[in-house]
Amino acid sequence: MNTMLKIVGKILDALGNFCSLLMVLMILNVFYDVVMRYFFNDVSIAMQELEWHLFAAMFMFGIAYTLKEDAHVRVDIFYDNMQARNKAFINIFGSLFLALPITLLILYYSWDYTFDAYEMGEGSGDPGGLPHRWIVRSVIPLSSVFLMLAIFHVVLSQIQVLIAAKKPTEEQ
Repeated sequence: MNTMLKIVGKILDALGNFCSLLMVLMILNVFYDVVMRYFFNDVSIAMQELEWHLFAAMFMFGIAYTLKEDAHVRVDIFYDNMQARNKAFINIFGSLFLALPITLLILYYSWDYTFDAYEMGEGSGDPGGLPHRWIVRSVIPLSSVFLMLAIFHVVLSQIQVLIAAKKPTEEQ
């Protein structure tokens, strides 16, 4: 179980690093776009669209990394005062019965959504916009796969917490 946690953890850490790279690219893109617009009066529709494509990818991939790092939004008023064992049960329940079903639903519907864009050769509706809209749409099912990995990581790590919490009572 430890080996599996390490492997999945490294994949999700690499995803987090990728999100950092997307953020840097987005900042550079916005900087370029602002300089070109306000200093040279030149607007690029493709660069503006690339901004939201990069933001969408950073946000969608960042969800899995955030879950793995336990940095997501939660009502900490009650959670912080709980014992580790109770926290583990809540995390497992939330992962398996709340996060996983919606992730599977998103994966199921986004697959056709992406494939339809690819088959149609969908591109930007704006002249000078980005072609191949399926690329940004493919982020949705791909991020769902990464989110399932993160859910798997959370469940395994919380099982380890439950096992660790059980050991001292067995020895007494």
